[in-house]
Amino acid sequence: MKFTCEKGLLQAACATASRATASKSPIPALEGLLIEAKGDVKITGYDLKEGIYTNIQADVSQGGSIVVGARFFGEMIRRMPEGIVTLSTDMNNSVKVKCGKSEFNFMGISAEDYPEMPVLDPINTISLPQKILRSMINQTIFAVADTDVRPIYTGTLFEVEGDMLTLVSVDGYRLAKRCEKLESARMENCSFVVPGSALSDIERICGDTEDPVEISVGAKHISFLIGETVVISRRLEGEFLNYKRSIPEMFRTTVTVDRGEIMSVIDRVALIISEKNSSPVRMTFGDGSIDCLCMTPFGKAEDLCTCEGSGNGLEIGFNDRYLMDALKAAGTDELQICLNTSSSPCVIRAADGSDGFTYMILPVRLRAGE
Repeated sequence: MKFTCEKGLLQAACATASRATASKSPIPALEGLLIEAKGDVKITGYDLKEGIYTNIQADVSQGGSIVVGARFFGEMIRRMPEGIVTLSTDMNNSVKVKCGKSEFNFMGISAEDYPEMPVLDPINTISLPQKILRSMINQTIFAVADTDVRPIYTGTLFEVEGDMLTLVSVDGYRLAKRCEKLESARMENCSFVVPGSALSDIERICGDTEDPVEISVGAKHISFLIGETVVISRRLEGEFLNYKRSIPEMFRTTVTVDRGEIMSVIDRVALIISEKNSSPVRMTFGDGSIDCLCMTPFGKAEDLCTCEGSGNGLEIGFNDRYLMDALKAAGTDELQICLNTSSSPCVIRAADGSDGFTYMILPVRLRAGE
């Protein structure tokens, strides 16, 4: 195999595909990148759960394939001077890479040792702009569970109903939902769960552009076509939370707040919270203001946030990080905080009534003196 290409293209492709390589594996090839040269050059990373491959333009003088260590190869290309890279291999899997005056010679792994990626037989297809999908992932992925107690919750639910796409993440303490109307869909009503690890990669690959992402859904896998890059992931199986029944529809108390102001207030009072000194943020919803109080063995912090509406003195406690995650992800400056009792879920949504982003958080039980 022998080809030449621009260093920048090769470096970017390796960085993208490396997201799906295994950090440690009993199969050495899974820690590497599969490089295939035909008309163009295709670079693949695959850890048996998720695969990413991308194509780059190159001048291929001799076709072939080889597997190279992802970490070493990526660092090698990154440190080479700018210019045209020439990569060649021989029958013994010896690899030579040149760029300018720099030259590396090392051993690769036979491409025959690389496992085959799953072949997707699409049942349905969705298409939406990259910037929309990236925004939807950003506003929901923070609520994905980070433990395997309920594996289905380590992913995000994608639900298609008519021309509406809904993403939902839940971890047992909070729920994040984002809806978006689809302009182009060739899909009947359906739902599937995509692992959060794959969505993190997809969010990074998507750009702030109207260029489309094509989502193809198979029986066991999902693929995302983003420009010249394809991400293939297994579907998570199991029973996902019935979020429609979980989110309250009626509320006794609704107040409107400025997102920037309440973020600043929570950030200040949470300063005395640490791993050693944990405590909820105690919020008292008064007439036109929210009193935020936090007390730990280290000390006490209190601040006031203005609001529109009255909570009639309702007192409720929240995990500060869970609140901040939602406020950071909310895409609007005016938010509604909707409450019933001190022990029932709180809902945060856009004040303008749009159904784009909805966040639900369970309160923390308050104890005397906390």
